[in-house]
Amino acid sequence: MALLELYTEYNRVWVPDAEHVWKSAEIMRDFHFGDNVLELLLEDGTEHYYPVDPAKPQLPPLRNPDILVGENDLTALSYLHEPAVLHNLKVRFVESRIIYTYCGIILVAVNPYKQLPIYGDAIIHAYSGQNMGDMDPHIFAVAEEAYKQMARNHKNQSIIVSGESGAGKTVSARYAMRYFAVVSKSGSKTRVEDKVLASNPITEAIGNAKTTRNDNSSRFGKYTEISFDRRYRIIGANMRTYLLEKSRVVFQADNERNYHIFYQMCSCAHLPEFKNLRLLSADNFRYTCMGGDISIDGVDDKKDMEETQRTFSLLGLKEDFQSDVFKVLAAILHLGNVEIRNSGEDKSSVSPSDPHLVVFCDLLGVSAEGLVRWLCHRRIVLVAETVVKPVPKKRAVNARDALAKQIYAHLFDCIINRINTALQVPGKQHAFIGVLDIYGFETFDINSFEQFCINYANEKLQQQFNLHVFKLEQEEYMKEDIPWTLIDFYDNQPVIDLIEAKMGILDLLDEECLFPQGTDQSWLQKLYNYLDANPLFEKPRLSNEAFVIQHFADKVEYQSRGFLEKNRDTLYEELVDIMRASKEEQSTVNSRGVKVRPARPGVKPANKQLRTSVGDKFRSSLSLLMETLNATTPHYVRCIKPNEEKLPFEYDSRRVVQQLRACGVLETIRISAQSYPSRWTYIEFYSRYSILMSHQEADLSDKKQTCKNVLQRLIQDPNQYKFGRTKIFFRAGQVAYLEKLRLDRLRGACVTIQKHVRGWSQRRKYLRMKEAAIILQEYIRGKRTIRKTVSAATLKQGWAAVVIQKHWRGYRMRQIYQVVLLASVTIQAFTRGWMARKRYKTMMEEHKALVLQKYARAWLVRRRFQTMRRLVLNVQLSYRVQQLRKKIEEQNKENRGLVERLTSLASTHSQTVDRLQGVEAQLEKSTSQKASFEAREKKVKEDSSLMIAQLQKEIEVLTLEKQNMEKKFEASTTEAKESFDHVKRNLMDEKENEARLRKIAENNAEIQRQDHEKEVEALKEEIKRLKEERVSLHRKIEEGGQVTSDLQEQVIQLTKHVKVIPELRRDLNNLQNQRNNIDRKMKQQSEQARAKMNEITRQLLGGVVEEEVLLGLTPDDSEKIYEIEDLLAAFEGLQKATRILENHKREQKERYETQLQGLQLKVDHLQNENSELQNLFQEKSNVNENICQEVSRLSSENSVIPELKLQVSELQRQKQELEVRVDEQNRELAEKTEEITNILQRKIKEESSQRRHFEEKAEELEEVKRELQGQVEELKEENDHLKRQQLMESEAKSKLRQETSRLTAENMDFEELLDQKDRLIKKLQNQIKSLESSQKAKQTSAPAIPKDYLGMLEYKREDEPRLIQNIILDLKPKGVVVNMIPGLPAYILFMCVRHADYLNDEAKLKSLMNAIISAVKKVIMSHHKDFELLSFWLSNMYQLLNCLKQYSGEEEFLKQNTPRQKKNCLQNFDLSEHRQILSDLAIHIYHQFITVMEKTLTPAIVPGMLEHESLQGISSMKPTGFRKRSNSIYEDSETYTISSIIQQLSVFHSTMLQHGMEQGLIKQAVKQLFFLVGAVTLNNIMLRKDMCSCRKGMQIRCNISYLEEWLKEKELQSSNAIDTLRPLSQAAWLLQVNKSTDDDAKEITEKCTELNPVQIVKILNSYTPIDDFEKRVTSSFVRKVQSLLQDREGSTQLMLDTDYRFQVTFPFCPSSQALELLQVPSSLHLGFLTRI
Repeated sequence: MALLELYTEYNRVWVPDAEHVWKSAEIMRDFHFGDNVLELLLEDGTEHYYPVDPAKPQLPPLRNPDILVGENDLTALSYLHEPAVLHNLKVRFVESRIIYTYCGIILVAVNPYKQLPIYGDAIIHAYSGQNMGDMDPHIFAVAEEAYKQMARNHKNQSIIVSGESGAGKTVSARYAMRYFAVVSKSGSKTRVEDKVLASNPITEAIGNAKTTRNDNSSRFGKYTEISFDRRYRIIGANMRTYLLEKSRVVFQADNERNYHIFYQMCSCAHLPEFKNLRLLSADNFRYTCMGGDISIDGVDDKKDMEETQRTFSLLGLKEDFQSDVFKVLAAILHLGNVEIRNSGEDKSSVSPSDPHLVVFCDLLGVSAEGLVRWLCHRRIVLVAETVVKPVPKKRAVNARDALAKQIYAHLFDCIINRINTALQVPGKQHAFIGVLDIYGFETFDINSFEQFCINYANEKLQQQFNLHVFKLEQEEYMKEDIPWTLIDFYDNQPVIDLIEAKMGILDLLDEECLFPQGTDQSWLQKLYNYLDANPLFEKPRLSNEAFVIQHFADKVEYQSRGFLEKNRDTLYEELVDIMRASKEEQSTVNSRGVKVRPARPGVKPANKQLRTSVGDKFRSSLSLLMETLNATTPHYVRCIKPNEEKLPFEYDSRRVVQQLRACGVLETIRISAQSYPSRWTYIEFYSRYSILMSHQEADLSDKKQTCKNVLQRLIQDPNQYKFGRTKIFFRAGQVAYLEKLRLDRLRGACVTIQKHVRGWSQRRKYLRMKEAAIILQEYIRGKRTIRKTVSAATLKQGWAAVVIQKHWRGYRMRQIYQVVLLASVTIQAFTRGWMARKRYKTMMEEHKALVLQKYARAWLVRRRFQTMRRLVLNVQLSYRVQQLRKKIEEQNKENRGLVERLTSLASTHSQTVDRLQGVEAQLEKSTSQKASFEAREKKVKEDSSLMIAQLQKEIEVLTLEKQNMEKKFEASTTEAKESFDHVKRNLMDEKENEARLRKIAENNAEIQRQDHEKEVEALKEEIKRLKEERVSLHRKIEEGGQVTSDLQEQVIQLTKHVKVIPELRRDLNNLQNQRNNIDRKMKQQSEQARAKMNEITRQLLGGVVEEEVLLGLTPDDSEKIYEIEDLLAAFEGLQKATRILENHKREQKERYETQLQGLQLKVDHLQNENSELQNLFQEKSNVNENICQEVSRLSSENSVIPELKLQVSELQRQKQELEVRVDEQNRELAEKTEEITNILQRKIKEESSQRRHFEEKAEELEEVKRELQGQVEELKEENDHLKRQQLMESEAKSKLRQETSRLTAENMDFEELLDQKDRLIKKLQNQIKSLESSQKAKQTSAPAIPKDYLGMLEYKREDEPRLIQNIILDLKPKGVVVNMIPGLPAYILFMCVRHADYLNDEAKLKSLMNAIISAVKKVIMSHHKDFELLSFWLSNMYQLLNCLKQYSGEEEFLKQNTPRQKKNCLQNFDLSEHRQILSDLAIHIYHQFITVMEKTLTPAIVPGMLEHESLQGISSMKPTGFRKRSNSIYEDSETYTISSIIQQLSVFHSTMLQHGMEQGLIKQAVKQLFFLVGAVTLNNIMLRKDMCSCRKGMQIRCNISYLEEWLKEKELQSSNAIDTLRPLSQAAWLLQVNKSTDDDAKEITEKCTELNPVQIVKILNSYTPIDDFEKRVTSSFVRKVQSLLQDREGSTQLMLDTDYRFQVTFPFCPSSQALELLQVPSSLHLGFLTRI
């Protein structure tokens, strides 16, 4: 819809006004294009004609509907313009007393000039963790958003706080820093967050002062970086300052003060630590009394000084440093009082005896003579000489003031540096949040260099702000897939270029400052010359000492006077030298050495630092600041000053609109209004405007498409809206148009309802009047007729006629009466007889019917019972089939495991076969080697025989020479003997080696025998394991046969299960066939392997060992080799055979090699002998003898070989015996395995027979089913005549089916528990039977002595850790036994305590009690978040405490005990101290228990109690503006409801009941939870204006009623839990009640007794109408309520303390449990405890 069409009758607009800026008016007549005037009616009743250009109509801005006024976010307004923003802020600030408002990304904060209760720790915790749009606007919400974005996006953040002086910038920055300090506790001992907050009082003391606009005005800019670590806890901070107002040190205007620190020091001048400073009152110092008033209302300078000193100490700045700071500050004050006198023309002087001068020089340690001289003189350096020139008084005073300013400025920098050093903590910075507290745009009557720099900084910040807003707007459009069109926004880059560009204002100013003779006028002339063409620069018409700059906010005229001096910021070099001398003389001032620039900049041109001007410094620091801000995510806080008089909650529209224009709020509005400012989610639009939908549109399931259809129908111009992915974007005014349509529809509906109601009322009134008129007419007309007809004669005649009639009628009536009496008696006689006969007949029929009914009902009951029994049997059968199917599946799994095992055995068997083949190949190779060795041996023997023959021939030849060589050979004979002895020793060593080898062989045989024995033992263990498996299988089969359960399921499931049985049988048969095939294959393979092994062993050992040994190595029983153990045994036999063969070959090889080596040596030796001793025959004869000896030795060695063979045969015989024994064991094992397989087959046959039985049962059930179906059909035919009963029965049946389906699901779980209990009962019965049998046996053997248990449990001291471990540390609260007997662990522990007391063993008793307490503490600490475990141990600790009280023997606890319980009291020890410790422990568990429940319940409270709409059709939806809820309650995802809260409470309650918790404790816990629900809900109402509406009050009261019903259902009304919801209930009532008259105010004060005045006023101020039919709460009504609540006493806190805990009490409740009857269940594994 076009905007022009909205200017219709009754709509309202804003027109300009000189006093209020804008005022409201109502359109009297529709405006049409071409009209030249708009007829308006002002609010005061006067008519106003607004002129309009017909060609281009510029109409006044439209006013928003009242429904949109007072919104949290200005962007939620339909019409976005200046008057709408101004009016919305006024309504919130003046009427609702709300100081914070969102404007897109900006938080607008209006200074209330009053302390408000909205900054406590409770408020901080309420905003912590919340999304920005969920709560009312607040500085804490901005801080939380910055903190959350830093943690989520890992990016640095900045909070930019700006505004005029007195707008509240410093306070806002302080609250933001306080929020970070509270929510990000460092947890360290350094308390960094406290130090960060402590820096504020110091910086305010040295940098803040009273001005005409603000009592605590910051006279410098400050950017504080708060550093965070990786866990986002504060680890430090850093502060940067900008443009300190130094001129305030020496000059203050009227009603202004110097910096606070001077007045704080003067107020403490009488204190001992300040005596040496020789301070006076602030009235007596020139620098502190210029403004006139030295005090501030409501400020105690003395207390502030104490706070400053405390924060100095907290930051670690020691007293020495503080003393030095105070000395410098005192010196500045005394310097200001130094009197400079005129000493003639252009001369000045200072008295050397000036007391203030003496104090100044004494405090700073400077030369008084030098200071006096250079204050009044100036040194001029010329080319050839240096001239000292006196200066007039004015120049001297300026020099004194410049010195004071420089000292203070450098002291300020020094303190800031020391604060930064104190705030630096070791640790790496992960991220930071910067808080910028900087001056806003300023324009005064006289604007100088300070205002120029301030406005320059604001230009830069405004440019950054515009770019950021533009970027966010573009991102929003791109996220919603809305076509982006370029928005024209104000770019202030030309102004910035005018100031900082080359040849700009600052550049020309710095250039002029370089000239010693430069003046303000010459610089101004340059500006006129260079910048005259710039449209943003103007020359004033009436002044030649000023210039005008067109800033983004307004035009500002600057006076050029003082610009150069302030930019130079110079000080005479002589004074600088004096201050430098002070550093040398006094080391304590070293940190405050004044480093200033001399007045002659041209003297030292090489030093760039000296050429830097104030403007250049400020430009550099501002550039650095902008780089920092651009690298962070900014958050904007714009502080607004509502009035100049500092009056609380007074609103000056002219001042506010001026600041809104200056701070960029209206620029944000303008950017938003250019495109699509109003944005609604589809769900919000559907909920709000469903009244405008037709029935066909409302029936659509796709709400998004429904919204599109409705909007296209209502607004014809598609350019007025856009459909995004999640939102609908509207042009300005379209939401107002939709609201108008909605209001028209509602108004039309109201008119229709009123029409019909009024018509009905008038018709009813008319009919009553008509009836009354008719009655009156009848009465009057009757009177007239009577008067006309009545006379005396007629009266007599009438009377006579009446008498005659009377007698005649009497006679006739008597006659008739007699006749009627006779007839009546006759009729009665016959009738009574007939009735008696009929009654008799009826009685007989009833009697017969009763007899028939008796038999019929008996037959029906029997038939129903049989049907039910069949159904139960069917269900049992189906369950058993299920169990059998499970077991069959398990058996299938086992069979599959066996198959896998067989396949693995087959694979191993194939591997063994491969190994055997490899061994066979090796054996073949060894036989070939054997043959080659034998051939070589034969060849060697032949060669040796030939050699022997040749030697014999040579011996015969040489015998002749022997005689001639005897003498010569005597020496050689001795050598031969020695060599013979050596050979003999070698032979002896070889014999010993052979003996050692024989022993090793024997040891190996022994080891092999031991290995065989171990194998036999392993086989025995395998047999044992198989027996255990058989027993376990037997047990499983028995358990499968014993399964009996009474579950109810449908017959159809049974048939399905029955159909599966043949398939299972086929699977079993297939598995059996597979197993038989595998056994057959294994048997064949084993036989082949056996045959092959026999062949291999015979081939290997055929020529080596005897036939008997061969028979021992090869097993005879071929049927048993298919077992894996037998295969391994056969393989081992094969290995043994190969080992024997290898040993034999090795021995033969060694023997042959020794023979060959001996012979070769002999041959070599003989050849050498022959070559060397050819003529020595005697020597060769000796050699011959040696050879003979060697031959004899060899023959003797050959005689030893048979002995070794005999030993080998003995070993083989032993081995054969072992193998025979192993074969016997294998046969036994095979027999047992056959038995097991037979048993299994028998069981399988039994199962198959059972399956057949089940199939028969299934067929019977099928027949029964068909019968039942026939009966059902008959019943249906009969029930056709009783339709109503049938409907009722069908409903009952459906409910019963649902109930039965639910019960069957529950019964499944119960049956499992019952089975466990049945098994436990059977176990216990068996134990009882065994005990009874043993008891009977004892009774037969000994005289009967009945056992009388004493209710004690005996345990050994060393079993105490086991007791604690089993009953406390390892006990789970979900056990069956534990839940059957609540408090069982407590009873068991107390019975152990009683036994220790019975034994009078103090050490054991103390040890047990300490162990119990320590173990419970350990369990609670390790499971501090486990709700069930906390509930369990709270119940048991309470029970144990009650037992200690009940059996303590104290009179107050014995009243309800039985005589036996009195007898069981503790006898020897007083456990009152332990009772106190247990009570403290129980209180700790209770508080932890409450904490866990609260953490579980808290997330559901606000969504369930406030956001969920439990009353359907009552919607409190309103537009939410830019700050949409990120966790909106209107999303399609699952949300919490009141049912969620009730369900969670039910879970808590059922768990406590299950653990046997005492009812009093349950009531206390429920009361605490209800208090939490009420407190959290009420706190959210206080902080959420959108929840303060009449409809929301209805929702809250409905939810409270649900909670009250839950209490009644659980019988917890006596807990007084509902009383904790009284504040919430009264708040809901307050939202619903009328709020307009004096009686309403009185009623509110009388009924809202649980709410304090602050809360009542907050609710009234936050009340927000949802529709135009509701009325706002007027400010006058709020003031009435406040006046009535003045005398009420109570808390002044806005928020309820959600951490408050009601005092818990543990009432004594004696137990009726008899300790002597209590038995310890075996499932607790406490067998070491003995009942006494």
